[in-house]
Amino acid sequence: MAKRTFWFMTGTAAGLGSSLWVQRRVKLVVERYVPEKVQERTADAARRVGPTVRDAVSEGRDAMRSREAEMHADVAERVGSPPADRRRVG
Repeated sequence: MAKRTFWFMTGTAAGLGSSLWVQRRVKLVVERYVPEKVQERTADAARRVGPTVRDAVSEGRDAMRSREAEMHADVAERVGSPPADRRRVG
């Protein structure tokens, strides 16, 4: 009878412990997806990514202007007229 009582108590303790652990984990997951928390995480991510995106756009524009100047120079060389930057007035 002592063996049965021991294993019954052990099973009950394991079941109770695991259900409390699962309950705590579920609460944590639910709290992560509350609209306020999602909004905070999204705003934090946007703040972190913002400067990187600005730098990438700036670098892309610089590369575009550089390539455009090269293309204007190539066209001017083929046609025999001065480059577009020299012809501009004002």
